[in-house]
Parts: sequence; C-alpha cells; structure tokens
Amino acid sequence: MSSLLNQAKQKRKFVSSELQINSWDDVRPYFEQLLAFNIDSSDAIKQFLAFRSELEAVLEEDMSWRYIKMTCDTSNSELRDSFNVFVTEIDPEIQKNSNLLDKKCLSSEYFQQLEGDYCIMKRAMQQREALFREENVPLIADLQTMEQEYGNITSQMTIEFEGTKTLQQAAVYLKKTDRSVRETVYKMIQNRRLQDEKSLNDNLSKMIGKRHQVAKNAGFENFRDYKFQSLCRFDYTKEDCFAFHSAIQRSVPPVLSKLNQERKEKLQLNQLRPWDMDVDPDQKAPLKPFENSNDFKQKAIACFNEIKPFYGQCLQLLSDNNYWDLESRIGKAPGGYNNPLYESNVPFIFMNAAGTLHDVETIVHEGGHAIHSIISADLPLVDFKDLPSEVAELASMSMELISMEHWHVFFPDEADLKRAKKSQLEGVLSVLPWIAIVDKFQHWLYENPTHSANEREEEWVKILKEFEGSNGVEWDGLENIRRCTWQKQLHIFEVPFYYIEYGFAQLGAIAMWKQYKENPQKALKHYEAFMKLGYTKSIPEIYKAAGIEFSFSYDYVKNLTDFVYSEIEKLK
Repeated sequence: MSSLLNQAKQKRKFVSSELQINSWDDVRPYFEQLLAFNIDSSDAIKQFLAFRSELEAVLEEDMSWRYIKMTCDTSNSELRDSFNVFVTEIDPEIQKNSNLLDKKCLSSEYFQQLEGDYCIMKRAMQQREALFREENVPLIADLQTMEQEYGNITSQMTIEFEGTKTLQQAAVYLKKTDRSVRETVYKMIQNRRLQDEKSLNDNLSKMIGKRHQVAKNAGFENFRDYKFQSLCRFDYTKEDCFAFHSAIQRSVPPVLSKLNQERKEKLQLNQLRPWDMDVDPDQKAPLKPFENSNDFKQKAIACFNEIKPFYGQCLQLLSDNNYWDLESRIGKAPGGYNNPLYESNVPFIFMNAAGTLHDVETIVHEGGHAIHSIISADLPLVDFKDLPSEVAELASMSMELISMEHWHVFFPDEADLKRAKKSQLEGVLSVLPWIAIVDKFQHWLYENPTHSANEREEEWVKILKEFEGSNGVEWDGLENIRRCTWQKQLHIFEVPFYYIEYGFAQLGAIAMWKQYKENPQKALKHYEAFMKLGYTKSIPEIYKAAGIEFSFSYDYVKNLTDFVYSEIEKLK
C-alpha cells in the first residue's frame, strides 16, 4: 500500500521539490513568477491555473501538517509555535498575494472564457476578490490564533475517577447501568467544564468583536452576512436556514419525545435526567465494539472492505502509512476530523477513541471523508477538490448509515448489533434539533454582537426550550450547567457558521441510506458519482447526481424522520 501513496502524490512541475517553508521569503518567488506569468491564450490560462493549484497544494499541505501535529500534541509548544508562525507570518502574505492572483485571473479574457467545470471556481474567485480587504488580513491572522485557544483549553480538561480520565474517556461511564455512577461522572464532567466557563466566554466575546470588525471592514452589517458570502453559499440563503430550523422543530422533537418516554419507562424512572440518556434502556452493559487500538483499526478496515473492497483499501492505505491518529489521550485536542492533503492526495484522520460505539460512528464518518478525498484526488485543480461542507458531509454521514448494514464486524451478537443500530438511528434524529439549535444560536450571536455573556447564555436556554419542548428530560438543579452546554460545540469557537451543513447533509444521508437498503449497488454507484464531481457543480446538481434532493422543506424532513422512526421500530 505504500506504493499507492507514492502513486497518489502529486508530481511537482512548478514548485521545487527541495522547498522548505520557514518564512514568507521561501514562498515569495513562486507568487512573483505567477504574477509575471503571461496569459496570452486559452492554453496559457490553463497552465497558469495548474501552476497556481500546485503551489496552493504545497502550501495547504504544509499548513495542514502543522495543524495535525499541533492537535495531536497540544502540550508541545514547538508544534504550537510552528503552526502560529504559519498563520501569523506566512499566511497573511499568502492571502494578499492570492488576492493579486485572483485579480490577474479575473482581468483575463481567457479566464472569463472558461466554462464547464471552471464555472464554480470562477464564481468563488469572484466572491473572494469582492470580499478581500487588506485591513482584514491581520485581523483574520489574529482570529486563526485565537480559534486555537479552544482546543488548548479543552484538551487539558480531565477528571479523577478511577484514575485520570480525559472527558472523552470519562463519557464511557455515562453508559454504565449503575445510575449513581452515571450521575457522579456526569456532574464531574460538567463541573470540570464550568471551571473554564469564563475563559471560554471571554475567548468567544473577543472573537465575536473581531469578527464583527472584519465584517464591517468588508461593508457588511454583521458577521453572519459576511460569513455567508465568505463561505460561498450560492445555493441557499439565511432564510433557507430559518426554514430548516422550522422544519426540524415541527418534525423531530415529537418523535424524540416518544423515544424518551419509552426510555423512561424501561429504566423505571420517575424523572429522566441528562445522565440517563446514554445508558442502554434495557440496562445492558455498554457495547464493546473492539478490544484495543489495533483491533479497532482492523475491524474498521474489514467493515469498509465488506461494503466494497476499494473502501477497505482506502483505510488500509491510511493505516499502512500512519495517516491516522485514533486514540484519546491527555494533551490531545478534542473531536475528530479528516484533513485532506492536496499534494499527497491521501487524507489524515484524527479522532479520540475511548472504546465506545461513538468511536465506530466516528471512524466510519471520517472514513467516508477519506474515501471522498481519494476518489476526487484525480481532479486537476485544488479548487475542484476543495469541497463545500454540504457536499463533504454528505459523503461522511451517508457512510455512517450505509456502513451500519455491516456493523456485525464490530457486533457479532445479533442483540448487540440491534442495540448499536438503534442507538445510531436515535442519534441521527437527536442531532438534527441540536444542529438547528446551534445554528440558530450563531445567528443570534452575530446579529447581536455587543451582547453580554449572561445575555448569551439566557438566549441559549431560550432556544433550547423552543426545540426540546416536552421531551421529558428534567434539568432541575442543573441550570448552571445547562446555561453553558453550548461550550462543548467547538464549531462555535473555531469555525463559525460551519454546522448547518451537517443538518442538510444528514437529511441527504438518510435518503442515501434509504437508497442503499433498496438497491445497494445502485446506491454505491450514485455515492461515487457525486464524489467524483468534487466541487465542479452546484450543490443541488451534486445531490441530484447522488440520486437525492437538496431540500429542507417540512414535507421532506417529515418523510425522512418518519422513515428513520419506522426503522427504529423494526429493531425492537
């Protein structure tokens, strides 16, 4: 498989293979050459774009490896400094010179004549150029540094319970059948989070102020409107997001209320509390999908191989070349991600495995991203492979559900397999209101940029109540915890407004899974068809290639919600 990595790696034709990036001066000559490049024909513009794409691939991969290494070990100051040097000293110059290259392209008659796959890239470039303000360059650099503070703070959060545990490791105890243990650990986790409540609030307040200034500099009333343009959301508007909020609020909470009532009755409880939501309702021991890290990797590869051998080969490629870091440990940043590496053309998977079902859900999710990266690797330009999240998350969330049909690899016992599937499907439904809540909260944050931390938390609770309704979960005595539950969502800190995409993609993934259950081969054909497009078509066109709709109307959401609930009922 190592040979496949060498075959996949993009061969350099413009950037020296000896390049070592220590400062902007190491990169400057390549931008100067591109700025001096004579675009005098249709062939010349394509050559120019190929050279520029190669340079972007080299730079983005260099920055990605700095980020990967830093998140794998946040306690290493050298790794943190290396990343910060790039974002504060090198990237600002890249931004300014990239803007000059955008202007060069847009002023070229040969660039304007490009059609087909180039159309999406052209509109994105026009958007970037229109939004660029040199006075925002240092502000954005500052924000990139500030955004990492969330990971620095949360990666150090541990509790002492049967030894030192990261919060991810401690969460395993929330599945224990002993309710007193669940309550104790839940409160320990939340009280540990509360220790940094003010620090995280202060950090976000500073970022909101700086983000608002970026928006004002670019001529926008607020950061939300700026960010929608910055994210190149050409295919839907903020009003569509509001429609999604409404459709989810009307469709999903009533189903969750039924499921919660069933949980309460099975657990024989007078009150359903937050620490009762992860335990098996039949009081069975937590599912144990793997024995150790190596077992986890081998089972993940076997699961993907069963869906299609090529998918297993993709994960094997990552394993053979250490392009993943899966285990949770102190000092490692929280969460999980798949980082595409545009020169290597092989992605890196990062996650925090602690021996739970959630780890299975995460590896198949990030594995879906990895397959997408590898399948779209042959597209000639970075712009064609730089996916919007609505498309990227469709691949990963669809794989969560498609792979579920092959989870016997992790759960050979039929009863355990049903439990795992039921938990996954309940999670699919419960995440939709959470996404809507987080997104609606972010709209409020930036529509009201001068709000206080207290007002922020009051609004959060208000939105929670709108979506939770009478879901049966009691929060009496936990009001101080509930007020800041938003702080566990890293997207709010690190990637503002990047979350609604998960909601759109989750709906698409349910539709993809429905296809797979009806006709597996046809569904996989559609699955790969949309992935091969990269980002060379509009989002609705890409969803159409997947054989599904890009929709979030009430009727569409209600139909998909009912389908998932019907599948849950079959597992009882």
